[in-house]
This record gives sequence, structure tokens and C-alpha cells, in this order.
Amino acid sequence: MNPKPEPRGPPPEAAFTPGRIRTILAPVDFSPPSLAALRCAAAFAGHFGAQLVLLHVLEPVTMPDMEYLPMAMRPDRLVERAARKLRVLAKPQGGQPSRVGQTLVRIGKPFREITGAARELGADLIIIATHGHTGLERVLLGSTAERVVRFAPCPVLTLREPE
Repeated sequence: MNPKPEPRGPPPEAAFTPGRIRTILAPVDFSPPSLAALRCAAAFAGHFGAQLVLLHVLEPVTMPDMEYLPMAMRPDRLVERAARKLRVLAKPQGGQPSRVGQTLVRIGKPFREITGAARELGADLIIIATHGHTGLERVLLGSTAERVVRFAPCPVLTLREPE
């Protein structure tokens, strides 16, 4: 009798299973596309009975030879302002219960903070908007959603607004 082969890879309970979505990470930059993606994420969370985590990332702006100029607003104020906006988004809307379990504000490169938060939270799914950059704009600005897809520890659903 042949012994059973040893399983390879992550244990089955750690693998992505569509019916086992427990935590959905929804990055929000407060733009119309990201708010549309948030509505989609809330619908997914309701359908799967999952917790929704809202994340806003503040990207520090650095310019050569400008390090010593005072910022228009202190970083702690920017964080508090973003946290306040996320709390408003997290409130139940239209008689529907809120699926938001927590809100997070981080400072750093958006794709790194999003993928890092997904890893730390053990997120089962990230739902993120694309902003439809094309051509030179995409080359210059890059795509946060594209980088999230590339480095995420879990599946990513990207939503693009119709043109």
C-alpha cells in the first residue's frame, strides 16, 4: 500500500475559496471611482457576510530643495481629517446595516500600504478602483491598482468606471 503523498503549498483552510470570504479590504481615496468601488465592496461584504475594512493612504509629497518649507497642513491633521471622512463612509446608509469592521489611515506609498494591510489583516479579497490612466499619464503616474494586483497576498477585484 502506498502512503499518501504529503500536501504541498498552504493548508486548504488558508487557500482562497469563493464562499469563504471573511474580510474585504476597500482602499478609498475619496474620488468618485473609489466611492463606486466601495459601494461594490459593501455589496460583496453583504452577500458573503464578510467584514469590510476601509483604508485611506496618504502619500507624502516630497520635492527637491523644499524639505524645509512648512506643509500647508500638519500630517496629524491630514490623518485625522481622512479618518473622519472614513467614519462617515462607514455609517449605515439607506437602512442597510454597515459591514464596516474598521477604518484605517496610513502614510506611505499606496500600493505598499494596501498590500501590507491586506497581509496584516489576512484579507480574503481587495476591491479597488482603477482610474483609467492611459498612455503617457500612466507611464508617468504608474498605476496603484496594477501594483496592488501584482503584489497582493490575495485576489484583487479591480473596477473601472465606464468611459
